[in-house]
Amino acid sequence: MEREIVKIDEDLCNGCGVCIPSCHEGALQIIDGKARLISDLMCDGLGACLNHCPQDAMTIEKREAEPYDEVKVITLMVEKGKNTVVAHLKHLKDHNETVFLKQAVQYLKENQDSIEFSIDEVIREVHKPKVSIMSNPQGAGCPGSQPKTIERPTVMTPMGGCPGSQARTIDRVDANQSETTGNGDAPSELRQWPVQMHLVNPMAPYFRDADMVLAADCVAFAMGNFHSKFLKGRSLGIACPKLDNGQETYVQKLIQLIDHAKINTLTVAIMQVPCCGGLLQTAKMAVAQASRKIPLKLAVVSIEGEILKEEWI
Repeated sequence: MEREIVKIDEDLCNGCGVCIPSCHEGALQIIDGKARLISDLMCDGLGACLNHCPQDAMTIEKREAEPYDEVKVITLMVEKGKNTVVAHLKHLKDHNETVFLKQAVQYLKENQDSIEFSIDEVIREVHKPKVSIMSNPQGAGCPGSQPKTIERPTVMTPMGGCPGSQARTIDRVDANQSETTGNGDAPSELRQWPVQMHLVNPMAPYFRDADMVLAADCVAFAMGNFHSKFLKGRSLGIACPKLDNGQETYVQKLIQLIDHAKINTLTVAIMQVPCCGGLLQTAKMAVAQASRKIPLKLAVVSIEGEILKEEWI
């Protein structure tokens, strides 16, 4: 199976940055005056950035699918220079890709002699924990201007893309330890963001080896126990088979989720209304076209919130 990745012609790119906001995953940055793809891992290959490039410097390149290899990626990044390497490593750090980050740093250290820039400087820039603000000497002048060190927490906000669509993992307390939230409400079981199928990235870490539920938008509103019944312990994608545009991309994303993220199972939760059947057909098409075979479950929910059918198909 082939995977689609954005390719940038650096001879045509003038670094205008028009493409950056259209990359929902934050995989594009302007570095050294050129648009750079700083993470193959986070590029979903849908090409939202293509139509925004006034220089026609971007195309979609099909590559033979293979497991993500951080060593191969960092080798290419090194050729682009220090700033690109720093941006790539920060991207991994911001997305909690600690395994890949360690692999990249190990590669850099092992190949320091053949790399033109300082690996120690790269590591320091990636892991800057504090920002010091120096003003008047202590004890002089306004107390508000005395030296302070400000802790900067790690946040998942890489440059580029819409902040509301950046991939985030949500840690949840075990429901056995805490059955309700502090205000007495049932706890949320949502373990990721975003959830809308146009925004989810199949390569995000929370999809790897996960059980996934693909739910029609209305299901969670109809079911009072949607979180405990369907969402607990699963990753989520939501869609409306009647109103969403560009649903052909859903098939491709589901194929990537099956073949690359290697989800274990897929549960399709739909309403009893006829138009919801389109979501099941989308899932069936993806399962049929994927290289891997996974179990597919259907759950049909009534308008009153009752489960009318739940079966493996």
